[in-house]
Amino acid sequence: MSQIIMALDQGTTSSRTILFDENGKIVAQANAPLACHYPQSGWVEQVPEEIWSSQRQTIEVALEHAQLSMKDISAVGITNQRESTIAWNRNTGDAIGPAINWQCRRTADFCEELKAEGFDSHLRKSTGLVTDPYFSGTKMRWILENVPQARKLADQGKLCFGTVDSWLIWKLTGGRVHVTEISNASRTLVFNIEACEWDNEILARFGIPRETLPEVKPSSGVIATINPELFGGEAPIAGVAGDQQAALFGQACFEPGMAKNTYGTVVS
Repeated sequence: MSQIIMALDQGTTSSRTILFDENGKIVAQANAPLACHYPQSGWVEQVPEEIWSSQRQTIEVALEHAQLSMKDISAVGITNQRESTIAWNRNTGDAIGPAINWQCRRTADFCEELKAEGFDSHLRKSTGLVTDPYFSGTKMRWILENVPQARKLADQGKLCFGTVDSWLIWKLTGGRVHVTEISNASRTLVFNIEACEWDNEILARFGIPRETLPEVKPSSGVIATINPELFGGEAPIAGVAGDQQAALFGQACFEPGMAKNTYGTVVS
C-alpha cells in the first residue's frame, strides 16, 4: 500500500480532511461547515465541541471513502485558524465556555488600557505583535475573569488553555497530550519569540497561570499519537502549523523576501 498522509484543515467556517498518497495525489477528502455566533456587537464565538465534531466527522468520511482506517495512515498533519481561544477542564476534557474567535473584539478596552500604561512596548519587543484583541492572550484573560469556574479551575490546576490546534490534539489523543507548536504560540501575545517560551512578565500582567498553557513543540516532528479507540488504529501527529504559516510553506515561500497572497475568511 502507498504511504497515505492525512491533512486536517480546521478553519473558521469549515473543517476539512484530505488524504494524499506518496505522490501528492488526493485519495479522498471531506468537508463540514462550521458556524460562528455573534452574541453582541463585536463579539464572535464558536462552539468548541462543534469544532471537534466537525473535524472528527470529516476524518471518518474521508477514511470511509478511501476504505481505510487510521492504522493505514503514515502521518497526520494539522493546520488551523490561529488566534481563536478555548478553555477546558483538564480532568473532564469539557470546554468551559465558547471558543472566542480570532475576529472577536471584546477585549478592546483592555488593549487600550495596556497601551495607556505603556505595556504595549514590552508586548511588541517580546512577541513581535501589536497590542490588539485579535491575539489570544487577552482572550485568555477575559475567560479567567468572566467565565464561571475558570479561575477556580485554574487555581486547582485543572484548567487548560489552547488555540484550536491544542484543542484538536487534546481530543485526538484522548486527553493525553496538551501541546501547541511555535507558529500558533507566536500568535498568542504571551509568547517570547526571542527566548521561544511563554513570557512570565506578560503572563503576570494578564493574570494567566503558566501551567494552564500547552507545551510548545516544533512545527515538524512527531508530537503525539492518535487515540486508537477513535478511528480504528494509531497514527502519529507529525506536523502542525497555523493556517497562514502553513499556506506560506505550501506556496513554496522558502527564502527571505518571498511573499504570498491568501484569500480566506471574509470579515464583515
